[in-house]
Amino acid sequence: MNKNSKLVEFVKQDYLSRRQARLSLERQWQLNINFIMGNQYSYLASNGSIREDEKQYFWQEKEVFNHIAPLIETRISKITSNTPNVTVVPASADEDDLESAKLSKEILKSVANRLNLSDILKTATTWSEICGTVFYKVMWNTNSGKMVATDENGNAIREGDVQVEVVTPFEIFPDNLSTERLEDVKSLIYARAVDVDDIKNQWNVDVESEKVYSFSLDTNIGNLGGLGYDAHINKIANVEMNNHCVVIERYERASKNHPNGRLTIVAGDKLLFDGDLPYINDELNMRTFPFVKQVSNYMPGNFFGVSVVDRLIPLQRAYNAVRNHKHEYFNRAVLNVLAVEDGSVDTDALEVDGLSPGKVLVYRQGSKIPEVIQNPKLSLDFDAEEERLLNEFKTVSGVSDMMSDSYAQYTNLSGVALQLLAEQDNARLSNAIDSSKLATKTIAKFILRLYKQFAVVPRLLKITGQNNTVEMFYWNKNEICSDDVVFDTSSDLYDSLGQKRTMLLDLIKQGLMYDEDGHFSEYTRKKCLDLLGFGMWENNVDIHSLQINRAKEENLATLKNEKLEILPIDDHKIHIDEHTAFILSANIKDKANYKQILKTLLAHIEEHKKLLKGEENGELGTTK
Repeated sequence: MNKNSKLVEFVKQDYLSRRQARLSLERQWQLNINFIMGNQYSYLASNGSIREDEKQYFWQEKEVFNHIAPLIETRISKITSNTPNVTVVPASADEDDLESAKLSKEILKSVANRLNLSDILKTATTWSEICGTVFYKVMWNTNSGKMVATDENGNAIREGDVQVEVVTPFEIFPDNLSTERLEDVKSLIYARAVDVDDIKNQWNVDVESEKVYSFSLDTNIGNLGGLGYDAHINKIANVEMNNHCVVIERYERASKNHPNGRLTIVAGDKLLFDGDLPYINDELNMRTFPFVKQVSNYMPGNFFGVSVVDRLIPLQRAYNAVRNHKHEYFNRAVLNVLAVEDGSVDTDALEVDGLSPGKVLVYRQGSKIPEVIQNPKLSLDFDAEEERLLNEFKTVSGVSDMMSDSYAQYTNLSGVALQLLAEQDNARLSNAIDSSKLATKTIAKFILRLYKQFAVVPRLLKITGQNNTVEMFYWNKNEICSDDVVFDTSSDLYDSLGQKRTMLLDLIKQGLMYDEDGHFSEYTRKKCLDLLGFGMWENNVDIHSLQINRAKEENLATLKNEKLEILPIDDHKIHIDEHTAFILSANIKDKANYKQILKTLLAHIEEHKKLLKGEENGELGTTK
């Protein structure tokens, strides 16, 4: 056995042992998926397999009243709606760093639009809520992006671009299930089923197909329903995938023997790749795993998180039992249960026809008349138990009436009380929301670091600014100077858009938005309209912003030794402030033409001051 064969065998055995150690968790995830889909009479058998409970009697009611699915859908909606946008903090106050941070922010926006990142986050959150954990794989796709050249065979060479994929917990195998953080895992296996033709195209290696099973939808018929009818629901079933093979990617962190980490990829009995970790995506400019973890609820001492579905399953089983027992009682009340003396009537005909309206019931002379057995009155305990279970659903899931109901039932509460209730609802989902926010920020950092590593060819980026202005940027990896990603709002979990608008209106009513002269300035009015959602109302042009942009363009022009010109339409006060801020904050002392820049700007500021003084004295400001 050669060296490669030993490595392949080692990776495959490592994968099998990790899968066996995690088998019980996989069974629980499968059970959760079944309950979400409505297959709620399934259970985990003693041997670890998932089985389904059969009817004991033909008349038994076994209908499903799924309350888990809408609760999980509500949680997913709440979590995804509370994930804010991200921005990039500049490395310093230097003008170059400010522009680099602005460019990095626009790059993230462009990637989010191109990948439809909001849908990716929603899909991942769905897996996280059902199984307790989900992963994102942030990688560089060399076959993506614009074509920049062709090789000797005429194949297109593309500039490459970032790709983000959702990885289910079924495909991730850590070396230690007791390690809580992904950053503390020493080695990680990512295993998935791939078509052998795709393996050939990507690695140029021929691999034989093998037996690979995956989850698929199936229909469960005959087990469910009630008296006189059958019901069907969807369930998870194992299906064999044709022409597929398991690709095992084994990631190792940096060590003494492998200072850049190690990535080994195996499929079948073939070694597809063995080398350094491909991406420099660590905080310390080191190579690490390309995965980001998101959990629903943290569990101390466990790598994988816990799903709320685990806790809801016993409640759902109890609720189904209560509702079905009530329906069985109603069946007996409506269809009646007869007590018949043996041989007194034709029981075969009675079983077929029942007691239909107007039926003539013939019984043997001298025998006892058949009588209907009266059912005892339905106990109020059934209703009390049903109501208790419904309330317990909300308690366990963290979803209250305000989040789950589509109508307002708190009409007798004040606005402050309703706001407090809304804050309490949000607080109960804080663990899942915080994990989603942290994952979003980490993904953004990984994206910027991948561009900084691979964006060698100049790229074109179109930025749409205020008042529909369009800026075109050519950039490469050298333009990305900072990957310090933060959320672009200082608001926490409880600050919704509606609450911000209400607070703004309250501030205006209290007079806190007026200046020292008691005036509501044009600039403040524009900002208030932006926050209220009317920033482009009647296509108003923000003159103040345009003046600031023109002053910034003049600042950049001085760096190129271009001549500055004052126009009659310039707002001298705004220009003076912007030029002064540029001199004080920008690190222009390191520029070779620092003295010339300073001289030009000071002379320009002095000219603005003269014209401003002339306007204040009633004179007409002119320029030569």
